Amino acid sequence: MTMMCRGVRGATTADGNTRDDILTASIQLLALMIRSNGIDPADVSSAIFTVTRDLNAEFPALAARQLGWSDVPLLCSYEIDVPGSLPRCIRVLINWNTERKQKEIVHTYIKQAKQLRPDLRAFPPVDFDELEAWISAHMANQEAEARSAVPSLELPPHLH
Repeated sequence: MTMMCRGVRGATTADGNTRDDILTASIQLLALMIRSNGIDPADVSSAIFTVTRDLNAEFPALAARQLGWSDVPLLCSYEIDVPGSLPRCIRVLINWNTERKQKEIVHTYIKQAKQLRPDLRAFPPVDFDELEAWISAHMANQEAEARSAVPSLELPPHLH
């Protein structure tokens, strides 16, 4: 099967314009997108994040870094400020190299952002407690891998 670059879309809303609110919403969204599609960061060519103008306390792309996407090119930008559009909205487009067909991609819209894609409302509700447990375990695993990848700074015996 041929690898193709597929777009994986998602959106959520932050509870407020604070660093914690933006990062929590962004991490939850990315975690669901990763889990729903089986995304490995090694297969991600890039990700683009947009926020509405009422969110400026943190870059949502930091959430991807916190999830271990250290080698993925990331970009943040503002969404077009359309009058009456959904406030405190975070959107992401992941460009993912995969063998999946476009119709097999799972796009994720949660919280108030569900209204952006009413055609996707058939998905089951999100268990946010279970999701937070998965995020914590995933981030702990990323930290452990990062620590084990750091080379030893001990001097060889002949240099003591």
